[in-house]
Amino acid sequence: MAEDLQIIAGDKKQKYEALLPQIEALICGEPDPIANLANIAAALKQTFGFFWVGFYLVKEEVLVLGPFQGPVACTRIRYGKGVCGTAWKEQKTLIVPDVDQFPGHIACSSASRSEIVVPILREGQVTGVLDIDSDTLNTFDETDRYYLEKLVAHLSGNK
Repeated sequence: MAEDLQIIAGDKKQKYEALLPQIEALICGEPDPIANLANIAAALKQTFGFFWVGFYLVKEEVLVLGPFQGPVACTRIRYGKGVCGTAWKEQKTLIVPDVDQFPGHIACSSASRSEIVVPILREGQVTGVLDIDSDTLNTFDETDRYYLEKLVAHLSGNK
């Protein structure tokens, strides 16, 4: 079955409000988490044109690269390191307006300028993170936080 996104014109909030139900429909009934994460990354990249969208999954006390859309990326990130490892450690969403100003930022790509990382929590434990990078400064804000946290909560079964 072919899947097509209906991408609307409008502001960021309107795009998220149109996209999230489509993602829910896309992953509903699909039991494979990797397939679902791959489609979510593709849908976010296609809708917003972000530089890089992907997931890192906790495996043996390290974040390991999962499904993503964009240029090649860092394969493993340690707990507490970089934006992803810090979001994992702090168990909270991090919005970084300028990655060059983030202490210990891991530059998987020198083209990345701003970033948002949303931890995926299941039963109080981080199981992975959604990582989105932009090639422009100050791309992410509270609108992104709100809708991406809502998306991730759905993934975790914490609607």
